[in-house]
Formats: sequence, C-alpha cells, structure tokens
Amino acid sequence: MKLLKKLYPIFLVLAGNTIYCLGVVLFVLPTGLITGGTTGLGLFFEHSLKIPLGLFIPVFNILMFLLGALVLGKRFALTTILSTFYYPVIFHLLSVLFADVVLTADPMLSTLCAGILIGAGIGLVIQAGASTGGMDIPPLILNHLTGLSVSVGLYAFDFLILILQMFFSDTEQILYGMILVLIYSVVLDQMLLIGKSRIQVKVISPHYEEISLTVQKQLDRGVTLFNSEGGYTREESFTVLTVLSKRELVVLKNLVAEIDPNAFLIISQVTEVRGRGFTLDKVYRRHS
Repeated sequence: MKLLKKLYPIFLVLAGNTIYCLGVVLFVLPTGLITGGTTGLGLFFEHSLKIPLGLFIPVFNILMFLLGALVLGKRFALTTILSTFYYPVIFHLLSVLFADVVLTADPMLSTLCAGILIGAGIGLVIQAGASTGGMDIPPLILNHLTGLSVSVGLYAFDFLILILQMFFSDTEQILYGMILVLIYSVVLDQMLLIGKSRIQVKVISPHYEEISLTVQKQLDRGVTLFNSEGGYTREESFTVLTVLSKRELVVLKNLVAEIDPNAFLIISQVTEVRGRGFTLDKVYRRHS
C-alpha cells in the first residue's frame, strides 16, 4: 500500500502529460489552432524562426526547469523534473503515431475537445502536487519574487503568447485561441475540485438534540452544535452544523422533515473539506 501511494502521484503526472499532449496532437496541430503555454510559444517560434516544435519544446522546458530550480529551490525541481523530460518525449511519440490522423476539421469542435483534454491533463498534474514545467514556471517565479497571484500570471502569459501569434494568424484563429484558453482554464478549475467539494448544512430547530443524534446514527456524519439566539423570539438554542456529500443531502432533508417539519435549513456548497471523516479516517468512540 505504501508503494502504491508513492507511485500514484507519478502515475498522475504521466497520465496528465499524456492527456495534455493528446489534446495538442489530435486537435490543436491538425486544425492550425493557436494556444497558450509552451506549445503556443513553440508555434510562434516555428512560424517566425522555423524552429521545429519538437525541438523547441524540450530545449525550452530544460531552460525553464534550470531557471525554476535556481530560483525556487530543490523541492520545486523534484516535483517538476518528471514533466520537464517526459512531456517532450511523449509529445514526439504521439506526433509520429498520429501524424496522419484528423479526427475533425471543425475548428470549434477541435477547440472544445482540445480545451477539455488540456485542462484535464494540467489538472491531473497539479493534483499530484507537481507542475507541467515550461510556461508554468515563469508565473511561479513571479509569485515567489513579487507575490503576484500564480493564476493571474498564467492568464497574463497565455494571452501574451496569443498576441505573439497574431502575426501569423487570422482573426478567427485568435478568437478560437482565446476560447481555447478559457475552456481549459475552466476545466482545470473544475478538475481541482473533483472529489473535494461537499455540502454544508446548518439546521436551526428546537429539536436540535434529536436531529444531531439522527445525523450521527443514520448518516454516520459528525455534527457540531453552537449557541444561537433567535433574532425575533430571543430564545436561546443550538444550531446543528454538519458536512456531507450531495447524495446524503436528500436523506438528511427527509430525516429533518420527519423530526421537525418547521426546521430552518441553510444549505451551501463548500469547495474543499479536510479533517476527520474526509481526508482522515473516522474515529469511533464508545459512549457510556
């Protein structure tokens, strides 16, 4: 089990970079789309200086890796070294393997598919606690030196690269490029929330004790009681707070309705929950 836990992040990095490359090889290159990141910068140099994309990517990745290691330290280097050297290799292999494959000639469909694959690929790498290297590194360096938000830096560099490609692209290509960046940014954000978002429920009812015990016994979820006072009635009571999955929400609402049909529920979605019962194993205590 310990070995699997150590290998799992490595698997995510390899899978993420492979999916990223598939998005570029199958949809960006065949339809002449423009994009941000290292690939977008490579497309600019390929058109302006005739430097092959397959040569530019490994050289640029190595240079960025060395710069990042110098500024950000050894820990950064260890989490990024796999992507830095694996991405160029898998990019070359997939480019040769799918050299004559054209899945679609529709630029909008290609933009959508490329955005989904690129966003999903980057998301897997980040979930592993690593970086895809290349153009991910300058925003990290700026954040380290100036405190500028990494996401703001990524957006700024991506759109700067899109602007560079305006010299050899028509208006439609530029617009598709902007849509592509927006799509993979949205997909990336959603990827980082997969399996982490939960539902937070606050229940205000005079039957708080019975509701609390029911949640613990029937849903096997922990609860927190905190003092509350009615603004109109001025009656002191307790509010029941619990966090659960979306599937459990319907069950909870039915259970509360059976106990107190007049209970006041506040339901909200939280992006991430850490702690006992979620990121840590549950601990069961004997009640005397």
